[in-house]
Amino acid sequence: MEDNVKELIEITARVIEVVGILVMVIGTFLALGRFAFKLQGENIRSFQKIREELGRAILLGLEVLIAADIIATVVYDVQMEQILKLGLIILIRTFLSFTLEVEIEGKWPWNQKNKRTTGQK
Repeated sequence: MEDNVKELIEITARVIEVVGILVMVIGTFLALGRFAFKLQGENIRSFQKIREELGRAILLGLEVLIAADIIATVVYDVQMEQILKLGLIILIRTFLSFTLEVEIEGKWPWNQKNKRTTGQK
């Protein structure tokens, strides 16, 4: 029974990883498609706007990948080498998420005033 639960958790983590990758890929294609076809009703799409959309797609994908990593930790045997590898991966993805958010918002997260990425500027 325990092996079945571990296998289910591994499959769940893999599915969530695939979802994270799909979020990034689909978000990239949507941002590039909007840029190429000017679907937002603007005369000119700015380079800054496509960077923000690409950054948001990557940021959301990274958040989903971090969730998959956390779920996957349940399955690992307690071996320091595996835990350190996983911790390093999570640390790198979290750092990337943080720097992308700073790049998109243009300010540190602790300097924001109740305005999250809801389209309000």
